Amino acid sequence: MVATYPPRTTSPLGWATRLLACPSCRGALRERGGHLGCAGCAKMYAVEGGTPQLREAGDARTDVVRDFYTAAPFPGYPPKDSLGSLRARAGRSEFAKLLDRAIPGDACIVEVGCGTGQMSLFLATANRVVIGADLTRASLELGASAARRFGVERVLFVETDLRRSGLREGAFDVVYSSGVLHHTPDPRASFAALARLARPGGIVVLGLYNAWARIPHRVRRAIGRMTGLKYIPLDPVLRDRAAEPARREAWLRDQYMHPEEHRHTTREVQRWFRECGIEYLRTYPDSLFGGEPLEGDALFQPADDDWAFENWASQVGWMKTLAHEGGLWVTIGRRADSTPALSPSESIGRKLA
Repeated sequence: MVATYPPRTTSPLGWATRLLACPSCRGALRERGGHLGCAGCAKMYAVEGGTPQLREAGDARTDVVRDFYTAAPFPGYPPKDSLGSLRARAGRSEFAKLLDRAIPGDACIVEVGCGTGQMSLFLATANRVVIGADLTRASLELGASAARRFGVERVLFVETDLRRSGLREGAFDVVYSSGVLHHTPDPRASFAALARLARPGGIVVLGLYNAWARIPHRVRRAIGRMTGLKYIPLDPVLRDRAAEPARREAWLRDQYMHPEEHRHTTREVQRWFRECGIEYLRTYPDSLFGGEPLEGDALFQPADDDWAFENWASQVGWMKTLAHEGGLWVTIGRRADSTPALSPSESIGRKLA
């Protein structure tokens, strides 16, 4: 069933409530006098500046990360930014272009750990609807402000924690999370929560620090810490942001001062996928030797093969090709169709398959 979304003049909470859930009991939420109320446990949640606050009390380690990003929201916006310039920056990323081409124009998308919301805004085109979720309100306020400034209406930013999230399970065509789970106390458990958000047949796109590709950065970070961060060699992002102090500081904190960081391998993530009923499709960059350049919707299509030695050797090579921006790689999978589907009255969005 294809959902019929409200006209442009309608508050985003009208359609968004079908994609949200009570973080306490998983019950349905209804808009009630500027708040969201749970039909199950009757708990009420505030909506400030159009952003629902669906976050329960977190553990101490999660709160440390939340406070860290409150002090310096990441990645932030350049001065005098616009929707055109945001899309132009995304257009310089081959991955962003492939992702945009692979997602249908009527898809329902959630970005988990959206930060200041650039990817959510970039993907909110055509008839797509996007939920940008993050646990840091300061970051969400920047994203919501940019959405209003840019005139992007089919996106809603939500304050929530993935482990007790206010997002409805099985509701999304595409679940996207990049640069986030490796900053959680238990990335494997966080991925299990992430995977449950995808509908049967839905796509999961996961970006993490790679254990091999991160090695050059860890060397830079060690040198930086020995010098009190006064000398950090060979970091092109710091160099490019020299004229943007706020964004430079955000990158410096995120990459060199973060209180929680984990690193992973392709085989490890493939195990997570199997445990959660996610079919492995491919990685980006491609972990195949001599793979053909991806075109059209190929990002969501299975790779030609999956050879363990090739995967390992490719990751070693990523120490050179991915080190310039921190060693992050992406793994893509599809939730198994055998997972019980939503009823027709609950279905949101068109299937990707």
